[in-house]
Amino acid sequence: MAEFIHDGELKVMEIIWDNEPVAAKDISRIAAEKIGWAANTTYTVINKLVEKGMVKREAPGFMCNSLYSKDEVRKLETSLLADKLFDGSKTALFSALLSDEKLSEKELDELRELIGKR
Repeated sequence: MAEFIHDGELKVMEIIWDNEPVAAKDISRIAAEKIGWAANTTYTVINKLVEKGMVKREAPGFMCNSLYSKDEVRKLETSLLADKLFDGSKTALFSALLSDEKLSEKELDELRELIGKR
């Protein structure tokens, strides 16, 4: 996996992570309820995720399991974003995220603690 996950793909991954193992028909039902998608749209996105190697789908029942955890996807997507917009600089990405944010003292303390652990 070395490419961005599109918004729709991420929505389906969230459904899978929350329910796995989960049948494709159940993903479609949940997507219809939560997102308003038609079944064909959901199945198309599931197929794209299978092609990308993000999801494994097995018979019987077309049971779907993620091949990457939510944390792994977050890390990769963050790295890809840093590469795309900040020439790979995590410092520049972090700075951009903080530049317009008003953080509470608690949030600042949490960030300091995270940095201190590195």
